[in-house]
Amino acid sequence: MGTEKIEDVEIVKARTDKRYYKSIILPNSLQLLLIIDPDTDKCAASMNVGVGSFSDPSGLEGLAHFLEHMLFYKSEKYPVEDSYSKYITEHGGSTNAFTASEQTNYYFDVNKDGFEEALDRFAQFFTKPLMPPDATMREIKAVDSENQKNLLSDGWRMHQLQKHISAEDHPYHKFSTGNWDTLEVKPKAKGLDTREELLKFYKENYSANLMRLVVYSNESLDKIQNLVEEKFQDIRNTNRSSFHHPGQPCKSEHLQILVRTVPIKQGHKLRIVWPVTPEIHHYMEGPCRYLGHLIGHEGEGSLYCVLKTFGWATGLSAGESDWSLDFSFFKVTIDLTDAGHEHMQDIVGLLFKYIELLQKSGVCKWIFEELSAVCETKFHYQDKVPPISYVVNIASNMQQYPQKDWLTGSSLPSKFSPSVIQMVLDQLSPNNVRIFWESKNFEGHTDQVEPWYGTAYSIEKITDSVIQGWVLSAPDENLHLPAPNIFIPTDFSLKTVQEKVKFPVLLSRSSYSALWYKPDTLFSIPKAYVKIDFHCPYAGNSPEAEVLTHIFTELLMDYLNEYAYYAQVAGLYYHIDHSDGFQVTLLGYNHKLRILLETIVEKIATFRVKTDRFSVIKEMVTKEYQNLKYQQPYQQAMHYCSLILQDQTRPWVEHLEVLPLLQAEDLAKFVPMLLSRTFFECYIAGNIESHEAESMVRHIEDVLFKCPKPLCQPLFSSQHLTNRVVKLESGINFFYPSEGLNSDDENSALVHYIQVGRDDFKLNVKLQLFALVAKQPAFHQLRSVEQLGYITALVQRNDCGIGGLQFIIQSTVKGPGDIGQRVEAFLKMFETKLREMTIDEFKSNVNALIDMKLEKHKNLREESSFFWREINNGTLRFDRKDFEVEALRQLSHEELIDFFNEYVKIGAPQKRTLSVGVYGKLHSSEYKTEASQPHLIEIDNIFSFRRSQSLYPSFKGLSGHMKL
Repeated sequence: MGTEKIEDVEIVKARTDKRYYKSIILPNSLQLLLIIDPDTDKCAASMNVGVGSFSDPSGLEGLAHFLEHMLFYKSEKYPVEDSYSKYITEHGGSTNAFTASEQTNYYFDVNKDGFEEALDRFAQFFTKPLMPPDATMREIKAVDSENQKNLLSDGWRMHQLQKHISAEDHPYHKFSTGNWDTLEVKPKAKGLDTREELLKFYKENYSANLMRLVVYSNESLDKIQNLVEEKFQDIRNTNRSSFHHPGQPCKSEHLQILVRTVPIKQGHKLRIVWPVTPEIHHYMEGPCRYLGHLIGHEGEGSLYCVLKTFGWATGLSAGESDWSLDFSFFKVTIDLTDAGHEHMQDIVGLLFKYIELLQKSGVCKWIFEELSAVCETKFHYQDKVPPISYVVNIASNMQQYPQKDWLTGSSLPSKFSPSVIQMVLDQLSPNNVRIFWESKNFEGHTDQVEPWYGTAYSIEKITDSVIQGWVLSAPDENLHLPAPNIFIPTDFSLKTVQEKVKFPVLLSRSSYSALWYKPDTLFSIPKAYVKIDFHCPYAGNSPEAEVLTHIFTELLMDYLNEYAYYAQVAGLYYHIDHSDGFQVTLLGYNHKLRILLETIVEKIATFRVKTDRFSVIKEMVTKEYQNLKYQQPYQQAMHYCSLILQDQTRPWVEHLEVLPLLQAEDLAKFVPMLLSRTFFECYIAGNIESHEAESMVRHIEDVLFKCPKPLCQPLFSSQHLTNRVVKLESGINFFYPSEGLNSDDENSALVHYIQVGRDDFKLNVKLQLFALVAKQPAFHQLRSVEQLGYITALVQRNDCGIGGLQFIIQSTVKGPGDIGQRVEAFLKMFETKLREMTIDEFKSNVNALIDMKLEKHKNLREESSFFWREINNGTLRFDRKDFEVEALRQLSHEELIDFFNEYVKIGAPQKRTLSVGVYGKLHSSEYKTEASQPHLIEIDNIFSFRRSQSLYPSFKGLSGHMKL
């Protein structure tokens, strides 16, 4: 069977990209791109179907999304339920899908040796899937559970509200997820059979000409081309035309409005939105990118900088959102402080003042050229990403861009066109603006409710003249365009590496610092990674000390923002975190990294508390802690689990309790003490020579330790940090029950943790192999069959080098006690499966795990986080993978069964377990009754419990400290 071939159009690719690309159109009009990468460890594929939730039939909201779920079940060729996912998981891969408004994307990755069969199983989604009636009913529950987890999420609620306030006959207005009501109750009432509708929707919309396939492989082109043609040529082509809905979602009554709405979380937000011409029609000119760059800028003279000076905002972003070929929105989102909330009109006035400034300044050629140069550098020196992410992105681009721009999308604006930018700038006017203003303060002051999520809101019309009034009365501030960016790199030369080292080396160690260094031997890209971890024993002395350390790191970033924002725009990122002290991380082009690093160290050395900024940051941090109560129940359960297991950790409720009392002078007294005793550990990697790394460390030592009045002194031997983990008593099932923090949340959750033990290669691989073998069966049983809930996972857990397994399940249908029984029932059932596993199945899983371990790091960030974890945990096994692969090669099926019998099996005498239950609104009555189950030992107080248990030895704080 011959293939029609496109005339070879050059595909624009990065200078550093060594992969080979070929595009083909099959006789059934399926368009595909083959990517050949001889170096890859994983193969991947993504199918993007040009139909999404905009095509849902009226009264069957969520049908497209439901279909996306159903295609995973089974097919004529592979009729065993869930066997596709099982095959992928057992061959070291992963798989998923998502439904957008106008496209649905299915994707997977897998070890190389499993690719051919995985591709064949994947192709069945689009040729002959089976959607069995019994599964249809079960999977409606999964969609409903997925929607349940979103009901109290502000992101979902506010997005739907923006959609709701639009023309009812426009698809933008629809609800896209679906739930029990839209997919079961209502269709039934109308005499519709949801499964029939599903099959009809599939038949009508899933046509080969609307599909774009990307296949990523290491095989020869001919081989992969033949494979793909053979497997995908049978997809039906009905020459379906792609979905278009001309006309705008917002009519005049949906513009010039101010919407007040009540969020779930603490905090106030302004979202200012305008309908604009979609940038996709002018992506080479990049009008939204140019305007977003300026309106969203954070340097001196920017809108954000002015709002920050007034203490009115803690965050601002701007750019295109929610776009399609037919309509689009430009959105400015501002996080307000309490004071900012009182000045909403001034803030909107200042935004329009900045837009006036852009009108007066005209479109600036130098700004566009600078932006264009930054984009070009970013594209040509892009990091390699996992193939699975790469194919998803390109398959989606194939639906929207001409072939030459499949890899670039709209990321390379290069055509300077003042008229196109001016056209979009003119659309950002008061007469077609939509302002969404959210705050808890509006509770009880709204008169409407959005139907799908129950969001309370009210609408007020605001005229052009009202906004002009706000502009006139807004404070007169010196808003101006950004300065030329000094951080744009110009030196991309690669340093020569003397010897190809595979692992980090300890370049230097003193009483002040330790320096780990790893030159780039893999990526050949002009970037570097620097992590400086300041160990400060005084940071963890009390809840007050922990909160003040948190505020200190936030203030540092606040002071640096106007300056460091330029570095971020130029592709040089930094962050300051807090944990047992504070950590400074830098990542990006190495050319000007040193300048940024020196500025950060300077800010630490000369730190002073500015009272006005202290108040703003304190308010922001307070809201952050207050909003932890709105986390998903499974996240709450995981927080309790960490508190129980990790010694010296504190609950956030203590932080929240001490916060109101803390004042600027407390921080002013605390910071010198925090810094007075410290040791800093550095990891420096990438395109940096060893003498440069040493010089950075010397610079930090000189500024902090070796000046006439040093801020810092070395730690005493007794002060070095450790990380200890509770060793649970064997043979006992500990249970910690707790009520959900948000009384409106109907979801309950259970984290069932099985502790295995200390870092040891042989033990690690048994644990990992068991997790690999059991992961898919657990998902199949607990989610696909029993439908406990959308969030159902079996994953490994590692606390500072102590390994274990955890089941994480969130549910509205069962409470924690019942979920726990289902987990136990699964483990009993799985015991038989494990014993009956054939030697071939065992070997195949071992090989899959070996392949996963031998997978090379894709980029500097990935490599650095792997090595940093070893340093941070104190395990320092940089060569871990080699030894674990060796241990796997020697592992027998019997040893895996012995491992199960000793650590995992129900009732094993040595087994150590901890269950954490969070009781949601639907199961709150069970909270009191369940804990007294005879086989469970209830934990009443986390901290008394922690004190009563023994601890594993710490890996951290053992090496290289002075002898007493």
